[in-house]
This record gives sequence, C-alpha cells and structure tokens, in this order.
Amino acid sequence: MQQFLKYPFFALVLFFVLSGFILKPTIEKPEKVYLFAYSTVKNNGKNGLHFAWSSDHKNWFAIGPEHSFLKSDYGSWGPTGKTMSEAFLFKDDASVFHCFWSVKDDVLAHASSKDLINWKSQRYVQAMKNLRKKTDEKPVIQSITVSEKGSQYNIHWVVNNTGYYNTTKDFENYTEAKTDTGTSSKLIEVTIQGDIQKGTITEVNWSLVEILTKTMESVKFKDKQNNTSPKSDSLLFTGLKPVTAQISINSQQSKKISNMLTGVFFEDINYAADGGLYGELIQNRDFEYAVSDKKGRDEKWNATMAWSGDFKIAKENPIHSNNPNYAVITKETISNTGFDGIALKANEKYDFSVFAKGEKCIVKLKGANGETLAEAVLKPTASWKKLSAVLKPSKTVTDAHLEISTTGETAVDMISLFPQKTFKNRKNGLRADLAEAIADMHPKFVRFPGGCVAHGDGLHNIYKWKNTIGPLENRISSRNIWNYHQSMGLGYFEYFQFCEDLGAEAVPVLAAGVPCQNSSDGGAGQQFGIPMQEMDEYVQDVLDLIEYANGSATSAWGKKRAEAGHPKPFNLKYIGIGNEDLISDVFEERYRMIVKAVQKKYPEIIVIGTVGPFNEGTDYNEGWRIANDLKLPIVDEHYYQSPGWFINNQHFYDSYDRSKSKVYLGEYASRGNKFYNALSEALYLTGVERNGDVVAMASYAPLLAREKHTQWNPDLIYFTGSEVKPTVNYFVQKLYGQNPGDVYLQSTVKLSDANNEVSKRIGVSAVQDNASEDLIIKLVNLLPVAVTPSIDLVNFSTAENTAYILMSGNPEKTTARPVTQKLSAKEAFSKELPPYSFAVIRVKMSSKTLLNETF
Repeated sequence: MQQFLKYPFFALVLFFVLSGFILKPTIEKPEKVYLFAYSTVKNNGKNGLHFAWSSDHKNWFAIGPEHSFLKSDYGSWGPTGKTMSEAFLFKDDASVFHCFWSVKDDVLAHASSKDLINWKSQRYVQAMKNLRKKTDEKPVIQSITVSEKGSQYNIHWVVNNTGYYNTTKDFENYTEAKTDTGTSSKLIEVTIQGDIQKGTITEVNWSLVEILTKTMESVKFKDKQNNTSPKSDSLLFTGLKPVTAQISINSQQSKKISNMLTGVFFEDINYAADGGLYGELIQNRDFEYAVSDKKGRDEKWNATMAWSGDFKIAKENPIHSNNPNYAVITKETISNTGFDGIALKANEKYDFSVFAKGEKCIVKLKGANGETLAEAVLKPTASWKKLSAVLKPSKTVTDAHLEISTTGETAVDMISLFPQKTFKNRKNGLRADLAEAIADMHPKFVRFPGGCVAHGDGLHNIYKWKNTIGPLENRISSRNIWNYHQSMGLGYFEYFQFCEDLGAEAVPVLAAGVPCQNSSDGGAGQQFGIPMQEMDEYVQDVLDLIEYANGSATSAWGKKRAEAGHPKPFNLKYIGIGNEDLISDVFEERYRMIVKAVQKKYPEIIVIGTVGPFNEGTDYNEGWRIANDLKLPIVDEHYYQSPGWFINNQHFYDSYDRSKSKVYLGEYASRGNKFYNALSEALYLTGVERNGDVVAMASYAPLLAREKHTQWNPDLIYFTGSEVKPTVNYFVQKLYGQNPGDVYLQSTVKLSDANNEVSKRIGVSAVQDNASEDLIIKLVNLLPVAVTPSIDLVNFSTAENTAYILMSGNPEKTTARPVTQKLSAKEAFSKELPPYSFAVIRVKMSSKTLLNETF
C-alpha cells in the first residue's frame, strides 16, 4: 500500500473509491427554459397559481406538483370565494410579471411580482361598470387575456359570449370598457402528468425555476417540520435520557420590556356577548331577530325566535323607531327559553323588566317540569311604560323558562331578566362567573368588540359604535358576521366600563373604511370600501369615539357618556384601525385617511395598525410598508399555527427592528386545547417575553365560546348557562398574566444534550417585577423526558422563599392544572421538571446582596 501511495494520481483515485465517491460528468444547466403558468378547478378553484417548466415545449415538469405560488384573496372563505380560474401570466417590458384571473364576478383580478414569489397587493378592477345598467344581471367576467400595443396593454375578456376590452399603461388606471371586435389570444393547452391544463408560456432564466423550486421545497420542509405531536416526539426522542439544564441568570444583563404584555381579545363570536358575557337571560328580548341574520338559511330565525305561544308581531307605534317590533298577546301565554334554558340560583334576586301597554299580566319563572319558581303581577297602562319586578326563584335549575300571560290584550317589548349579582353589581352588567374568569387572568388590556365583527359582513354591516350607546330600547341591533344576532346590549359604554372594572386599558378596534375580507354579503369581501364621498363622515365617527371616551362632560359626545352615568373620562389611550385586512389600494386610501385624522386631532392617542391575517405574505409585507411610512407606534399581527410552528419559531421576533413599530400580537393560538397545545404556547411566550422590548402586547384568541354554539375552535374559555369551563390553554395564559415583569433578565442555558431538537423544546424566561421586586422564572419542558435544572443567580440579592407553580400531565389530555407549592429557593431552583410540564417560580428577594449564588 505504501508503494502504491507514492503515486499521487493513483492515490487520488483510491481516495474516491474508498470514500464511496464516484466521479460524475458535469451536467450543463440550460440558460433559458419555458415556464407554464396555470390554475386548476381543484378544491373549487382555490388552489391558486401553479408552475411547470420545459426546455422543449413537449416535456413539462410541474413544480410541486401544483404548489400554490399565488392565491386569490377575492370574496369570502365560503364555497365560491377566494377562487382563481383561467390565470393569464405575462411579463412586461420592465421584466415585471403580471397575472390576471377570473373570480366568477364582474371584476378583473390582478397582481404583479418581480420574482413570482413576492407579490404586490391584489387589485380588482370593476371593468364592466360603465356598461352595466342597474336592471342588468350581474356580469361574470371570463377568459381574460392580455395583448401589448405600443406603450399600453389591452385587457380582453368575455361576458355572455361577447368580447370586451380596456387599456392600461400602469395596471392601476384603466380606460372604460368597449366591445371587442378583434381576435384576442387564448390560453395554451399542455399536458402535465397526464392531465391537460390551460395557461400561458413565458421564456425565463433557468435560475428562476431553481428559485421557484427551492421556495416550494422550503415550504414543504417547514410544513413537515411543524407537523409535531406527542406521537412524533416519541419517535424523534427514542432513547433520549433525562436532561440536565444549567441556567445562569444575570441581573446586570437586563432590559426594560412592556408592562402590559398579556391581555385579552374579546370578539362577539361563539355567542360570546348575547348568551355569554352579557348578563341578559332572555333571548330575542326585543323581537328584532330576523331571517337575514342567517342570510335566509333558517326560516325559524325570525322575530319570534326563542318565543313560543300565541302572539303576533306588530310594528305600529313602537317604543322607538330603532326598535320597531313588539309582541301583542291576547288572552294567552308566551314563553321564552333563554339561551338553551335559563339558569337560575335559588333565593338569588333577578331583575325583571318590560315595556308594556294594555291589560294586567302575570310573569312567572318556571322549571322544565312546569313548577312555578317565582312570579309577579304587572299592571300596564294604555301607553308604553317600563315596568319592573324582582323575582326570587325557589330552586336552582339550569333549564327554566319565563312566561308572560294575560287575560286581555297586552303589548310587550324589551323583556329582560338580569341577575342582580352581575360583575361588580353593575346594572345592565356582565355575567359574574365569566367576567371573573377573565379578571383572574389579570389582563393589562382588553381589545374589543371583535375582529371580523368590527368591520362586518359588507359595507352596511360595519360595526357602528354610536348604535351601541344610550338607552337599551334606542340602540340599533345588528346582524353578526358569525351568523346570529347582536342586541348591542353589550355596547361601547359597557366595554369601557368593563375595562375600568378590570383595571385594564381599553383597546377598541374600528374598521378602516372597508368590511371584513371574509365578507360574503355583496360577494366581494372587503375589496370595495366606503365610497370616498362618505369617508369624511366615517372619519368623524372615529374622532367622535375618542371624544366620547375622553371628552369633558360638556362636550357633545362626552355629555352622552356622562348621561350614561360616567361623567369622568375613560382615559382612552389606544385605538386600533383595521383588522386582518386585505392590504389593497382601496384599503390603503381609506386607512391613511383615518390614521392621519386621528394623529392630527389626537396626537396623544396610540394608533394600532394592521398587517393582515398572517405572519408572512403580501398583506404582511404591505401592511408593514404602510406602518413604516406612517410611523405607527404599534401594529397588530395575527397568526393561528400548529404547535410545531410555535416550537420552531421561538426566535420570530429576535430579528425585528427595534427602531420601527412595536408589535401587538393581537390573535394567536396553536389550533387545539390539549396540554401539548398549551405547552407550545407557553414555550413560545418565553420568546415573546424575551422580545418584550418590541412586542408590546399579546392576546390569545378567541376568548369565549358557548358550547353548542361555536363558529370557531379552539377557544380559551367554554361555557354553558351555568358552568364556566376554562381550557388548559387558559391556565397557561393565566399564569403569564398573573406573573408578569417589566424587566427582562438575560439567561444562558447549557444542556446535557446539545441536540437542537432538544434545546428548542426547553424554554426559559426570567423577568423582574419592579413593583414587588419579585424575580419570576418560567420554565417549559416540551420533551417526553424529565429536565433537571440548576439555576445560578448572578448579581442578585439573596433568594428567599418561593411560590412554585407546576402544570404537568399527559400531553394528549386536557386536564393539566396548576399546582402551587411553597419551597425554599434551593429546592425550587433544582426541582425536576416532569416530562411535558410548565413551571413558574416566583422568588421573593431579600435586600442582602449575594453574588454567584448557585443551587
């Protein structure tokens, strides 16, 4: 062998052979290839824009296959929305790609990109506007193609077998449509994996195909990486031994962080308001339910909903024009079952009230077996008058109903039953047990009245705060975008009052002049905003809200607040403009108008902007662009992800620019209510605390859900008429809310196992609360083995006794709950963390200085 190795060439050959390498010929890559762009009808046309490539126009290779590089944002997320058909892609003279497509509506959908990965905001051009008469059936634009003529582009399309076209130079401004008498190009047919597809072909550099392929592979890799579960953990960590963690926390390596990091987001979804937090026990108390609340899908959902008996709905001479319906009872009895039955507690007092006119009537609370639990006699007069009585049921039941009977003719409206024991004993108050569950989280802020609810289902359904204040009988009820009814009994005054009672900052959210991008009413989502000629009035509504909250009792809107019983200002500091918006040109024009008006008149108000519904993509990028331009103090980010995403993205905010807008993580959740989900959220929040200098606020969503009436899962707190059922996720939020800090302390962690998959499943956060001077350490173990810490405090005063709070259990279950122990610091700092556990160590510090203390 030594003789053989004297010859370098043979030595080199031997090296490759012994190493298992084979010398391969260099494969030359083509400089140019053909890129085929197409969309399909799969998944109701929601799969978006796909690509395939070929070097010879014959053999086509799909990228993905059928990976979505662009998805349509047009319309609702229902069966007919967000569709893309007949995609037409081309490249302009400036090497910018443009894609037009049909959305089964009367618009031209368009988006542009320089690299086919990062797309600009989508635009929806009302191309048939000048040709359409009001009496005409709504046209559906199809077969969109593009041709170039000089310095402009002709956009061609077909409606009912008739061709039309318009022209544009910049893809922002278009001429009026004309009848197209010429012949336009058509989509090209190619065969991909045995299927014939229609699309366009563009010659591109091979490097672009490589980038598209790498992008697709990266998405697939991340999807696989984020698909974690206790089952996959058991395979990934087979043979893993218990881990030791040396943790060093240094008081001299610290930074200030937000002192209002943990709050709540209340949206009227899942019956969270009526039938939930709002204390009213009577459903449809004003007879204003309407078939339109459910868009005609349920004929029983009408003015008589939740009522039974023989009565008629009348409209003549109502108690208020905003509340036009009332019931007329003639020698009969009517009954209301509330929300799945009325829950009553024995010997507690309930305030009954009704607007009535006519003959004497008897009011009873009855059990399901017909037993009378309480009753009162009321004597109306010939004109509308509010009557009241206190009812004291003799038994505790969950399925009572209310009856009103008369031996003559009696008209009734605004029939109400409230427990006297509301939260803080407020009139027209909140259900005490639900409100207390929220209060126990120690929220630093409350965002309300919702996300999609705030900007509504179509322009006419945008939430109008002025409709929610004043006497209850004067308020204007509304359809809820989640397909039920909003009485507006829980209105802006009640929201502000709730925030005050909690000691939390109010964060009202108002629409940015556009409805929810999930709007189905009108069919076009939020693509068409409030007409610009009406925007001054809308902007004034936003400014009036700030005056209502903060103005003096002699100001126009401050006076209305005072009349409601709160002469002192609510001291509003924050206002959110927009929610999960499609960042379109329509949105941006209105959004800037609102934000600038608030900044000009109320510079002290902190405006919270919006950057779309996801943590990446066009809306996110464009939202941040606008926020940077407007120099917004805070932007609202939303994302609902898998537990694996939260595990793999704990450093999401570490790279954020601290000189730009702060972040309000307004909506997030890990798509489940198992302990594994809760732990992934606890783990992620250690990173949020670490980045508390850029993340100013965070709130899990949604907050509340009435069982059997959910439109969204998971939620933080489920409930029935008589029970509150907090989830395991709730207890994680509660522990963070009850153990905040305003100073973050840098920690270093050295593990006995250096595997990255191990290290990213162990979370450590150390903060100090300046008010109490307590040191608070949060430890998360998302591993199937125990972790034993050894905590070293550097440059701290002596650690004394601790409160040690532990959540542990089966990650597939929902039953883990916090258990608190009193331990010495030495015990707490070395106490083993069980597999799948979350611990909070709250340490009382003495005044004596002790350096380098290790336990």
